[in-house]
Amino acid sequence: MTKKYFEHVGSFLRPAELIQARVDFEAGKITAEQLAAVEDKAIKELVDKQIEAGLEKVTDGEFRRAYWHLDFFWGFNGIDHVQAAEGYHFHDETTKADSALIAGKITGDNHPFVAAYQFLKDYVDSKGLDVEAKYTIPAPAQFYFELIRDAEHVEKLNEIYPDFEQLREDIKNAYLTVIDDLIATGLKTLQVDDCTWGTLVDNNFLTAWGAATGKTAQEVRDELAELFLTLNNDVYNNVPEGLLVNTHVCRGNYHSTWASSGGYDAVADELFDKENVAEYFLEFDNDRSGGFEPLAKVSGEKVAVLGLITSKEATLEDKDAIIARIREAEKFLPLDQLWLSTQCGFASTEEGNILTEEDQWKKLALVKEVIDEVWG
Repeated sequence: MTKKYFEHVGSFLRPAELIQARVDFEAGKITAEQLAAVEDKAIKELVDKQIEAGLEKVTDGEFRRAYWHLDFFWGFNGIDHVQAAEGYHFHDETTKADSALIAGKITGDNHPFVAAYQFLKDYVDSKGLDVEAKYTIPAPAQFYFELIRDAEHVEKLNEIYPDFEQLREDIKNAYLTVIDDLIATGLKTLQVDDCTWGTLVDNNFLTAWGAATGKTAQEVRDELAELFLTLNNDVYNNVPEGLLVNTHVCRGNYHSTWASSGGYDAVADELFDKENVAEYFLEFDNDRSGGFEPLAKVSGEKVAVLGLITSKEATLEDKDAIIARIREAEKFLPLDQLWLSTQCGFASTEEGNILTEEDQWKKLALVKEVIDEVWG
């Protein structure tokens, strides 16, 4: 079993200076170089704050991105940044309509995230401390899901990739190219964020997809679960030895709203038993996440990181209540295979969740306090 670390899921609230710089860049008031300088400064300050908070694996807060996923997709060759017919619908809001549309054969050469990670790692290493720079990217299944998000996307995808097996191969190779380049810069921990499993636990999604395709909800679940598992494991089964691959499974996190509901029962066999990752960062902060029973399907020595502390609101959880829930989870998975985090990042998109920077650090301080008490 690998050592467990105090680490955050990934994203942090963007500081005001960075938010303004992005607005100014979009308005043509500053250059890309000037925006990058503001990003560099904000990332350095964030790293310092993470280290001060005791985090042993740190991120760049996703400060160079507008979205947790789309910016990565746009970095592939063969992918265009477009506006979809509509945004994604969350519980109380609809996102902007930004999307990724296929324009040619997909490759991962010269992906901009490699240079972004290099900057992060160089600064973390310059501190001379026992702190690791981890990096987050969206899952291969999430990429495919974006490429089929509406009729226009599907039509374009079928035009360029009439053979699904060729598409599957190119997605795998594109991801592995980026991963190899990240490893060459020194990456040791890769976190792969994935909302696709969150859709498969939601009966509303399954029913709607089934109605559109002439299939039952169960048929939709079975087919998509196998597809998502295949696309992810195509990559996970082929990463170079020595890279720790984790995944974060979420039901949507946009401006403190959510997209889907349901426990992990419906996907436990594929996700917890068959997906080839070392750790699962899991959403367990409210009743929409279901119970802990599916954790019994976590195979081998994998670790389930319980997202018991919400990143969606400022109210600080009761420490004793959190510890009591850990004890509940321990009925289904041994304590040495459990860990703790927030349920998601604080800003999966640049809009951020509805809480303050002070609030986010209080949340992480609580995570550390509970870790020290339960596992210390």
